[in-house]
Amino acid sequence: MLVEQLARGRQQVVTARIVESLPVLRRRVMLTGLVLLALAVILTAVVAVSSIRSGVQRVDNWWNRLMIDIRWAPLVDVSKWLSTLFGTAVDWPVRIAITVVIALRRHWLALGAWAVTVAISELCIGPIKIFIDRPRPTGSLIATSGTSYPSGHAIASAVTAIGIVMALTSGRRRLHWMIAAVIIAAAVALSRTYLSAHWLTDVLGGSLIGAGLALTIPEAFELTRDRLSRGSVIEDPATSTAADTSSGTSESGT
Repeated sequence: MLVEQLARGRQQVVTARIVESLPVLRRRVMLTGLVLLALAVILTAVVAVSSIRSGVQRVDNWWNRLMIDIRWAPLVDVSKWLSTLFGTAVDWPVRIAITVVIALRRHWLALGAWAVTVAISELCIGPIKIFIDRPRPTGSLIATSGTSYPSGHAIASAVTAIGIVMALTSGRRRLHWMIAAVIIAAAVALSRTYLSAHWLTDVLGGSLIGAGLALTIPEAFELTRDRLSRGSVIEDPATSTAADTSSGTSESGT
């Protein structure tokens, strides 16, 4: 009996520590997302200023030549497959399917965060492309449309891959799946440069935007819920204490 009580008490302590550490972990994840978004803003500003872009363009030209020099037919096929996988024809049906899965699980907070992340990521692509108005590399091996910066594929792959992990996983499983999501997003981004569809900074900026949004928005939703829940928990003891005090006063008066 004593052993069972000790085990139960230890489990309660461990659970309490985990619950206390969750807000800290969420703040760290959100901070990581905000740092990525800040880096995206800086890179976008650098690309936008023509006097600075010339220096960046030298790096982009070097990377483009490197991708051309190391082209290999099987890798070209894989790159085209990745571009198709995260194009609108495939990526959007996947997003709709994930939305249905989250709704069936009744994870309404995750559903809201997922929907907001996808919406904001899509809304920011067009305006940034118009504002930067950067020409694409010549000799693309795949059909392209619109201007070059940022890479819509890089944003979409980061938002979809990382967003799915944020919406459907938790705990240690999230870390394992997050590594896979980052690898997938990076592979899609690099495939666009391998096909000469984008400059290196195009996909780097797109990846920073997509990953930043996919990390920041869900954690902001979670932290807001934690704060509201904590507020209601704090209010309850105060109410009960006041009631107890009032009750004790009336009893002593009688």
